[in-house]
Amino acid sequence: MRHEPTLHQTITEHTGHMAEIPAGNVFLRDEGTRATWKVELGAFRLASRPVTRELYRAVAGEAPASPAGPRTPVTEVSWKDAVLFCNLLSRATGLDPCYTTGDDPDGRDVVRDEAAGGYRLPTEAEWEYACRAGSSGVRYGELDEIAWYRGNSGDRLHDVATRAPNAWGLYDMIGNVWEWCWDLYDPGVYGPYRVFRGGSAYDPPRGCRASCRRKSHPTLRIDDLGFRLARSS
Repeated sequence: MRHEPTLHQTITEHTGHMAEIPAGNVFLRDEGTRATWKVELGAFRLASRPVTRELYRAVAGEAPASPAGPRTPVTEVSWKDAVLFCNLLSRATGLDPCYTTGDDPDGRDVVRDEAAGGYRLPTEAEWEYACRAGSSGVRYGELDEIAWYRGNSGDRLHDVATRAPNAWGLYDMIGNVWEWCWDLYDPGVYGPYRVFRGGSAYDPPRGCRASCRRKSHPTLRIDDLGFRLARSS
């Protein structure tokens, strides 16, 4: 008889895969405005795979309904859901939560404590820097080898870490699901909209690039958008 893993076992299995990302810098570009800006980054840690339905259910008590399996990335989670999950996981592992939350439906009252050592969402700059892993091309490898996208996914999500990783051991940075980041996209134009990155199993190659930026309201829940965990070093 197969025994269900305990909460501790599930958390340990998933959070043990945190890559150490070195300090560096990255140039971000917005294709709409054609603006480019440089961001200096300190060292941080990033999960080698997106949060799975299995981990989400173990920590939060339940995962959003989906026909996808337990090892696929969790989806139908809003940016606000992801922030709350980070706090839940931090408390479950004895770490200081990174976020203070409130009742604002737009999430504008969410504040990050940069001194806290718990789990958090990566910033947009951290995400792209880690995705590139020292590469400078459109993506860190051949698309069919590194990603589940419209051309090979069969129009469904796949288990995490089943395509080739990048040079820093990160899986699914391109394809499978889009991933929420911490940042506001452009508050002067789009108000509370938050950034997500990476492309999904349903996207054509154009959406599956290291530099591709998308955005939506922090309450959006959709079937190809999830998230990945970061921690400050």
